[in-house]
Amino acid sequence: MKRSFFIILLWLTIFAHSFAQDSVQQIDPAEIALVTSDQGMHRAINKNKVYLISGIHAAGYAGTMFILGQSWYKDFPKTSFHTFNDSKEWRQVDKAGHAWTAYNISKYSKGLWSWAGVPVKKAIVLGGLSSVAYQTILEYLDGYSSEWGWSWPDMGANVIGAGFYVAQELSWKEQRFQLKFSSFPVSYSNDLEARVNELYGKSIPERLLKDYNGQTYWLSINLNSFAPNSKLPRWLNVAAGYGAKGLFGGFENRGFDKDGSVVFDRTDIQRKRQWYLSPDIDFTKIKTNKKGLKTLFSLANMIKFPAPALEFSNGEFKGHWLMF
Repeated sequence: MKRSFFIILLWLTIFAHSFAQDSVQQIDPAEIALVTSDQGMHRAINKNKVYLISGIHAAGYAGTMFILGQSWYKDFPKTSFHTFNDSKEWRQVDKAGHAWTAYNISKYSKGLWSWAGVPVKKAIVLGGLSSVAYQTILEYLDGYSSEWGWSWPDMGANVIGAGFYVAQELSWKEQRFQLKFSSFPVSYSNDLEARVNELYGKSIPERLLKDYNGQTYWLSINLNSFAPNSKLPRWLNVAAGYGAKGLFGGFENRGFDKDGSVVFDRTDIQRKRQWYLSPDIDFTKIKTNKKGLKTLFSLANMIKFPAPALEFSNGEFKGHWLMF
């Protein structure tokens, strides 16, 4: 879902703002980066920090409801609570976005709870639950909007993303499999430009964050984690990616006006899935004593490192010298 990036940016903004505060005790972002990785340390629980982290989460929930209520939902009439089956929408690229968002919120939420001294296993579970609770608020808002509705497929993707993080931490105390994202601007012909502007925005930043045709979601696997005695670099990953092309509508390539009349019809354009295989980097496996780099590496791990890739689509293979 296109809001996934707004959600991540809002949470990172809240965390960054917290890093700058001294009202209770300053949060060091490098410490958060440390406790989200396999190097996490046990700390004595600090009640003041727990209150602070609880406040940060509450601010995230309340801030999201207010901001989305004033921007995202204001142009659409409210209805009674209802559900919406969007399981086949956008070739499920949006569902991958939900899982990616829930996964990363779980990671940084767990880091905050660990920083506050919450025992490791409890911090992991709290991170996952905090992420699902946050995403549930968004689905609740959708349930009262005429444009959308409560989506069980979305909730399923949210639980899978958060559970994917929690299960690995509890089983291995590290993330051997990571969910990552990449995007690259797509060029469109003039006859499609108006439709694309309507769906995905006009500017390059909007297109990067909203255009499903340019997005790829990756399952990045750390090889050394499964072969610790090998000579493979600790940072070397291999990633399997998923994306789609030819998406000019949620379910089909048609658009309608308020009266239900067809105003856009490009059902001649094939909507196709794309699968990728590419090398990747786990930045958190790169050793450094510099706090700034630890923070940067932790954040960079949300994004797939650009590299050559092999694509499989419509029964054919295709190579890319550089895949974003």
